[in-house]
Amino acid sequence: MYYRLKDDVALRKWKYVDRAVYIKDVVHALPISQEEFDKLLLCDGNNEIEKDEIVDRLLNRGFIEECEKGMCPNKWSVLKEYDNYYFPSMNLMITGKCNLNCIHCFNAKDNDRLNSELSYDEVIDILDQSKDIGVHSFTITGGEPLVHKHFMDIIHAIYDRDMYVFELNTNGILLTQEMLDEFKEIGCNPLIKISYDGVGYHNWMRQNDKAEEKTLEAIKLCIRNGFRVKAQVQVHLKNIDVMMDTARLLNDIGVSEMRIIRTTEAPRWEQNSPNTTIPLEQYYDKMLDFASDYLDSGMNMDIDIWQYLRIFAHHGSYELTPIMSNKDDFNVRIPICKGNRGMIAVTSSGEVVPCMQMSGWFMEHGISLANIKKTPLKDIVTESEYLNIALATVLQQILKNDKCGNCKYYMACTGGCPALGRLYSDNRDDFYGEDVTKCMFFENGWYDKITDRLKDYHLVNPLNI
Repeated sequence: MYYRLKDDVALRKWKYVDRAVYIKDVVHALPISQEEFDKLLLCDGNNEIEKDEIVDRLLNRGFIEECEKGMCPNKWSVLKEYDNYYFPSMNLMITGKCNLNCIHCFNAKDNDRLNSELSYDEVIDILDQSKDIGVHSFTITGGEPLVHKHFMDIIHAIYDRDMYVFELNTNGILLTQEMLDEFKEIGCNPLIKISYDGVGYHNWMRQNDKAEEKTLEAIKLCIRNGFRVKAQVQVHLKNIDVMMDTARLLNDIGVSEMRIIRTTEAPRWEQNSPNTTIPLEQYYDKMLDFASDYLDSGMNMDIDIWQYLRIFAHHGSYELTPIMSNKDDFNVRIPICKGNRGMIAVTSSGEVVPCMQMSGWFMEHGISLANIKKTPLKDIVTESEYLNIALATVLQQILKNDKCGNCKYYMACTGGCPALGRLYSDNRDDFYGEDVTKCMFFENGWYDKITDRLKDYHLVNPLNI
């Protein structure tokens, strides 16, 4: 019999990743066994293959299909080998410009608007370079990405290169039916992440008296068209008491997930609304009240409470974000930040940063790790200061940070969020500083407080150290 790779399956190799499979619309490549990989190499429509246990396994996994002799896999599916490190995705800020002037924007270093923007030709060059190192998927962000006059051209260019958009970050105001129709025509079905900062507070945060009305209209438009929407909700001292009302509104509209984000001490927020960030202990306390009330409410929208816990409403379960590992799975080669390790972030000025949320902080402190306008992307992901940070392991942190190295909870938190570690560190160059939010979580007994309060619900990842 003859077999071929299915059109949504591709074989790939990277430095230290000897065999993997990309599935279209799935961000990370899937590891496979050597015998599976060898068999997949034969599935080219020309080799006659005897059906056996491995073939059955590949058929069941949806990797291959029977075919007539000579029906070769498509160009995207055939094996491609890259001699750089594996990075499957890119967070691409195509513009720093925005149609709003949000008072908390982490992209800005001060109260000036961020006016940098990648030209269409620069974006195309970045896409081509990304394809050449094996990048598969994109988060498109800004600023407000829809203000880029070539926004739809960029979306088309991604799909023309057999890559795809898995997330779109937007304030939603410029979304139109025509745009969503065009998305559907080219098979673009991203998770649309729309900022909405609480009933009665959105206009203030966005400095626009029509923002709340237009944002809710955009959310409804996306849902009517079958797109999944994740609402990104900032929480601070002024709006914390409307979180449940906000959740109820979004749940009733049909939002898939609400992400509640503690507005952190970014430079712009500190200037515009000083003393409004929720102290960490109060954040943990108030969000536990919210989580308990939400789980009891019967609503079915999933909830992601930033750096704290996730609620899977359909299953009546929750996950504690600070618990990243356990004593059985812990390995000193674990990346300090899995997000850094899997996604390259490129700002609208071409800066390559480990984490887009830290872009304003890097600007504020005059730190440049790499710039794609000056250095080819392949060189950046082969040898650079950026790469050293992206590849950093927990072993390096243990050796450089005595508190982490001696902490009994380290196997659980694996150092926490390095962006927060750097934000709260007195040493701006200390990438290995502990994330004090996780120290507070474990040392002040929040694990016990949460599990006791939510004892009627299933904890997906109990502490095991």
